[in-house]
Amino acid sequence: MSYEHIICDLDGPLMVLTLNRPDKLNAYTGQMGAEIADAFERADRDDDIRAVIVTGAGRAFCAGADVSGGAASFDTSGRHGAGVFASARPGGGRFVEAIFNCRKPSIAAINGGAVGVGITMTLPMDIRIAARGAKIGFIFARRGLVPEAGSAWFLPKLVGLPQALRWCLSGRTFEADEACAGGLVSEVVEPAQLLDRAKEIAREMTEATSAVSVALTRQMLWRFSGAPAPFDLLDIDKPMSIERGGHADVREGVQAFLEKRPPSFPGKVSQDMPSQYPWWQGQEKS
Repeated sequence: MSYEHIICDLDGPLMVLTLNRPDKLNAYTGQMGAEIADAFERADRDDDIRAVIVTGAGRAFCAGADVSGGAASFDTSGRHGAGVFASARPGGGRFVEAIFNCRKPSIAAINGGAVGVGITMTLPMDIRIAARGAKIGFIFARRGLVPEAGSAWFLPKLVGLPQALRWCLSGRTFEADEACAGGLVSEVVEPAQLLDRAKEIAREMTEATSAVSVALTRQMLWRFSGAPAPFDLLDIDKPMSIERGGHADVREGVQAFLEKRPPSFPGKVSQDMPSQYPWWQGQEKS
């Protein structure tokens, strides 16, 4: 798939995905959503890619949905509105599912304004950092809309229900420092340092870790953090730990520790996921 609304670059094992409509402040379109989904699915399949960083071209991260269609921008009976919501493509999924299911960790490097879908698209990502001065807003109530992209599930999980309600019910925009204090972003850095810091975090998560372990761990944390009791998780993590215990990754991890050297894990997510994965498919169908 060729991309028109995003750019994908590789920096070693890192995919840097840049939203690329700078003349429109990277306003979201359905085509952009389909391209994001495709890029994350590519990253998921490619064992050479260990993490994905998402940022924006120019002075904004994403100014929300493209409203160049005027007051009817969200009316799907018209061509413009239909295009805004057309985030899925034949044979592929939507970007939320692609980000959430990707077996590689992802980081949002929020370089400027991020409102509406411009901020909700970052919620399925694992880490968010922001440039100082970036404006953020869950502005749906001020447009007569509702929170989308699964954000009514993601946001309370990330920041707690009281904070999610305060931001969403007011629909106001707020500074990156407030987003950090509220737990939405983990760091606020100077704009010139943002991408370098995102890459530093990505390398911290990937240079000395097993790709398979990272893939499994992020799914376990996302899928069980809101469970009412640990028992379903115990049914998963014990047999998974036993199976992983006989894998070459674990032997390498222990040997590297004993020899006081960096590990070189042989496991690949394309072929070495344990037999329990994906454990949730049977649960979701039951």
